[in-house]
Amino acid sequence: MLAAKLSRIKLLLTDCDGVLTDGGVYYGEAGEELKKFDIRDGMGVERLRNLAGVTTGIITGELSPSVIRRAEKLKITELHIGVKDKPSVFQEIISRLGLKPEEVGFIGDDVNDLEIMQMAGVSFCPANAIFFVKDVASVVCENNGGSGCFREVAEMIIAARKGEKVSRQKNEVITLNSGIKIGPGEPCYIIAEIGINHNGSLEIAKQLIDEAVAAKATAVKFQKRTPEICVPKDQWEIMRDTPWGRMSYIDYKRKTEFGIVEYATIDQYCKKVGIDWFVSTWDVEAVDFMEQFDTPLYKLASASLTDTQLIKRILLTGKPLMLSTGMSTIKEIEDAMNLVWSFDRNYPLFIAHSTSAYPCKPEELNLRMIQTLAAKYPGVPVGYSGHETGLATTVAAVTMGATFVERHFTLDRAMWGSDHAASVEPQGFQRLVRDIRDVEIAAGDGIKRVYESELGPMKRLRVNISDEYKEKAKA
Repeated sequence: MLAAKLSRIKLLLTDCDGVLTDGGVYYGEAGEELKKFDIRDGMGVERLRNLAGVTTGIITGELSPSVIRRAEKLKITELHIGVKDKPSVFQEIISRLGLKPEEVGFIGDDVNDLEIMQMAGVSFCPANAIFFVKDVASVVCENNGGSGCFREVAEMIIAARKGEKVSRQKNEVITLNSGIKIGPGEPCYIIAEIGINHNGSLEIAKQLIDEAVAAKATAVKFQKRTPEICVPKDQWEIMRDTPWGRMSYIDYKRKTEFGIVEYATIDQYCKKVGIDWFVSTWDVEAVDFMEQFDTPLYKLASASLTDTQLIKRILLTGKPLMLSTGMSTIKEIEDAMNLVWSFDRNYPLFIAHSTSAYPCKPEELNLRMIQTLAAKYPGVPVGYSGHETGLATTVAAVTMGATFVERHFTLDRAMWGSDHAASVEPQGFQRLVRDIRDVEIAAGDGIKRVYESELGPMKRLRVNISDEYKEKAKA
């Protein structure tokens, strides 16, 4: 029904403040009022025009010159500013252009948009619109005003005009190329992060893979860096004591980095023992390197959440992307998510709650963020990347909705290296996997029933037995 309505739209009208802008007030040095527009929304205007033949118009009460400049840049000629009576302007436009109301869409966000929204064939509002506007809107967007809301509407109309399925959110379950599914209702995808805990040794890496298989983990994860890119130049010649003797920091990072021979061996070995493997890539060249292997997904480390060039390079691979959110603000998370969605609204995407402290104190784990992220991004599988020392809190993350979990993994926490102390040893990882699977089984389906194991106690203890169970209780 919605797709049919969207396919009829020939003109998309929009308010300005709160839709094309974030509604904020910005002032220049001379005190003039400025407007902040989102470049993705501008791309939405062009894509509507070029791919769907749909014209864009602006109806706003604003008189800001920046609105005029923006409309000129985007070649929007149907511009109406300083409007006091939006419904009258709406009627004038459709009469002049010979359109029917059902051929016009409107995006609004506040009380002065209500009447015109009820006149349009399809009405939209941003995610942060006032609540009574949401009650009127045909579609409530997932994005806020000034943060991709217009682009979201544009992509919906384009999909409908092309006869494609209109999707307002991603599928909740994502199937990897290994055949394993991640998402609500699926077994938790449990990742043993080897990272750099192999200490540059392929044999240690194999031992860790074997222990992960024995623990029944779903996947192992490594880290791939190009040292010359990732290590700041002023740290290259700092001397360090290492298991290989005293050497410069850049040489130490080179020593711990696996190359083509090691990863080719890891690829074959993981296929042999039947476990997924993938990496966190820390730079663009690392992605280029990893494209030699058919891994099921890419992980973006928390430290890289603001690295737009790295994210864009990963998106070009088309492989599912797992974003980790430690040391990040909500705004930085939103920016990363919007960057992905500006590339492809249906890109296979995961998001992991994390706190980047090693080890992390319980009071800083903030596990309720798992639920916050799930509510903020419906349809995107949410997980947890933990750096605490115990196991119980990771199990708790699963009970709070984590569809995947990741913990650093080591043979011995006393081993030399930066990540071992905050890692889980093999026996601990076995307990972690066991407890997660027990919790999943114990969660049940939420349907109340009387089990056979309860009939004996029922017969002995209950005063009045329901008719439906009397015969069973006698047996």
